[in-house]
Amino acid sequence: MRTSFAAIAIVAALSAPTAGADAVTDALAAAQAAYASGQLGQTAAQLTNATRAVQTIQQERLASALPQPAEGWSMTRGESSVDAAGFLGGMIGIVADATYSHNDGRSFTITLTADSPAVAGMAGILGNPQMMAMMGKVVRVGTIDVLDQNGSLSALVASRVLLQAQGADAADMSAVLATMDFARLGQFDQ
Repeated sequence: MRTSFAAIAIVAALSAPTAGADAVTDALAAAQAAYASGQLGQTAAQLTNATRAVQTIQQERLASALPQPAEGWSMTRGESSVDAAGFLGGMIGIVADATYSHNDGRSFTITLTADSPAVAGMAGILGNPQMMAMMGKVVRVGTIDVLDQNGSLSALVASRVLLQAQGADAADMSAVLATMDFARLGQFDQ
């Protein structure tokens, strides 16, 4: 089995375009080389590096799905990092957030959390209109139903992205959320 994997790894490494090399392909090539030479610890380390590089790309794409601020508002993206998710064994998932501030002092935060076991656990509530109605007020924002719990807005997009907005009047937050492309958000990493 090792010989066939090594042969495949060498062919893949030689056929990979070097001009398009990035952190993911570099780590995968290093993992293949380490595996071919029998260094399993180094193989595992390089596969972890590849996973973190993929998660970084996913996070950047998720952040790009955050809505642009409305007129009179500014947006400051959070300093999210895949380091915390990796430290906790992937329990957090991919996170992107931004704070929206109005020049009159109002502000709120939108947080997007994707591919997290915690998000999967929320699917029973946010993926079920009857459960949402039992938990609070359900409002339509754009093309999705959103749970409004005393001004804190939550929705599950494409069964994988938890959208949360909090800190301002629900109408202000809903107006910004309505500008989001929810279909794109559900496929942020494709």
